[in-house]
Amino acid sequence: AGWADGAAGRARCMITPSRRLRQGAELLFEGGWKARVRARDAGGFFECDFTGPEGAGVGDLLRESGEVPLPPYIRRGPGGPTAEDGSRYQTVFAAADGAVAAPTAGLHFTGRLLEEIAALGAEILYVTLHTGPGTFLPIRAERIEDHRMASERYSIDPRVFESVRRAKEEKRRVVAVGSTSTRALEASAAAGFDRPVLDGATDLFIRPGFSFRVVDALVTNFHLPRSTLVMLAAAFAGRDLLMRAYREAVAEGYRFYSYGDAMLIL
Repeated sequence: AGWADGAAGRARCMITPSRRLRQGAELLFEGGWKARVRARDAGGFFECDFTGPEGAGVGDLLRESGEVPLPPYIRRGPGGPTAEDGSRYQTVFAAADGAVAAPTAGLHFTGRLLEEIAALGAEILYVTLHTGPGTFLPIRAERIEDHRMASERYSIDPRVFESVRRAKEEKRRVVAVGSTSTRALEASAAAGFDRPVLDGATDLFIRPGFSFRVVDALVTNFHLPRSTLVMLAAAFAGRDLLMRAYREAVAEGYRFYSYGDAMLIL
């Protein structure tokens, strides 16, 4: 899988198997596309230069030859992901290309449900954080504080941030749908509401002990152990309460992961 980093024809990629790949190795694709390996970083990702039809970019290659990047636990037959996956493994409010996976908490929302929420008087706002592979990589460090999150791009419309800031001033509750929304909001206000960073990249690792400035309630799925997603939820709910919720979920047969159940942490 690859995602553009803003430079024409260049992308940071995950390549499997990768044992024999060296700098300068060339990968061939259908349609006359080529990718030359520039370097491999400390995280195991490859930076590659892509060449293809004149005027085409990496995004064109992904649309022509790529498949919906379903998680490995969603198994399909020999034909791989279907056309239906392209719409189902996507939030109804998705707007910009860039993420390597759907923000799973958002998969619970339909257009009708959003209308019902708005009818109750809630203000619905949208932010963007392009989920990267670092979100899903397991924590392998012996000490949690030694784990380093891979940077992810995010953007927040100034009008959206102003609405959030006003809600905080008026003591109204800000409910984040998912870890991506949470990281984008907390990264934007890390230096204070008077100095927001509304467009950029963040490697913010939210773990127990983190002080939340923006988010007052959180909708999130049930996630894998030893993941940054569980750490974020534990930072918000407290480890003991979260583990009680997980024990009940297992006992009651809740579904986990992308198309699984969710919890609301108040």
